[in-house]
Amino acid sequence: MNGAYIALVGILGLFFLTFIFIVAMRYIGFRETMHLAEKGLVRPGRASGGNGKDTLRWGIVITAVGLALCAGLYPIGLLPGNTFPLGIGPWMIAGFLPTFFGLGLILIYVLTHDEKDDQAPTMPKADNKPPQE
Repeated sequence: MNGAYIALVGILGLFFLTFIFIVAMRYIGFRETMHLAEKGLVRPGRASGGNGKDTLRWGIVITAVGLALCAGLYPIGLLPGNTFPLGIGPWMIAGFLPTFFGLGLILIYVLTHDEKDDQAPTMPKADNKPPQE
């Protein structure tokens, strides 16, 4: 019974420390924003591609990890004594979940992809004129 209390305190302590860390990071970010505002500066926004390529990249990576897990876990079903059809048992969930999550991300990219986003932005032509004063 004493070990259960120690485990409970450890788990609650871990959640408490995680919460404190998140609150501290938010407070530090707030203070940084306030100091920048006092100096008349604005915090730069996060640069994002905005064209959905990140969704495709993460979809491919997560699908590949899921397929690797499926390939690695499949031989468990071929062990002697297993009666699962095609050797697919409950352990395969560890591979199927990331596989189908990644396929979902790829599907989101395909369905929401806009063709005009693929074109590279063109740079304006330089005039080679000296700056006006």
